[in-house]
Amino acid sequence: MGDSLEPAALLGEGETHHRDVMAWRLLVVGSHSALIFMSISDSQSSGQLPDELFDVVDAADRVLRAERRAVVHRDKLLHRAVHVFVFNAAGQLFLQRRSLSKDSAPGKWVSSCSGHVNSGECYDDAAQRELREEIGLALPASSLRPLFKEAPCKQTGYEFVWVYRCEAEGPFQLDPAEVIDGQWVALDPLNAWIAQRPRDFAWSFTYLWDSYRQRACGTDSAPC
Repeated sequence: MGDSLEPAALLGEGETHHRDVMAWRLLVVGSHSALIFMSISDSQSSGQLPDELFDVVDAADRVLRAERRAVVHRDKLLHRAVHVFVFNAAGQLFLQRRSLSKDSAPGKWVSSCSGHVNSGECYDDAAQRELREEIGLALPASSLRPLFKEAPCKQTGYEFVWVYRCEAEGPFQLDPAEVIDGQWVALDPLNAWIAQRPRDFAWSFTYLWDSYRQRACGTDSAPC
């Protein structure tokens, strides 16, 4: 796992919890990683709240109303999400492996970061927030490039998805409530991995990655 690190409390100053549970934060520095001991509250341990609100939208992505997460997923209502592909200078893509506590695709490899757009939030703000929350990457909006928007379907979990791209080298601090592993992967090995073991990945990621490759391979601006 790389060089060992001393236990560290990574919660913000003055932050409180109802009850502490033990967890680990994975620090990814270049191609090396290390586990950092930390504590998180019970309310954070799953990385998701059934009562958080999402905007339910129509087929044209117009907001109809706000609804609870649990209802949106249960009834397969159309809603919004973002995915971000983070590349380094070597052209590798950073992948994260989802927490086993997630209600969809637990333990699967996915985009560098991804998540729902909260009620009242715009896509761009959601992409910045998810980068900060999941992998500890704070970037200005100007560093995020929107690539394409996918319409909702079974593969996306009935979500309108804006896919973004950015460049970063790390280090990344992975939120243990959201992510259990992370790694840089060169694109040819990644494509071979997906072809050989597609079930290692979330369906949404392989669907969006294929869409990205089809677009990227038709231009000179991005690797495929």
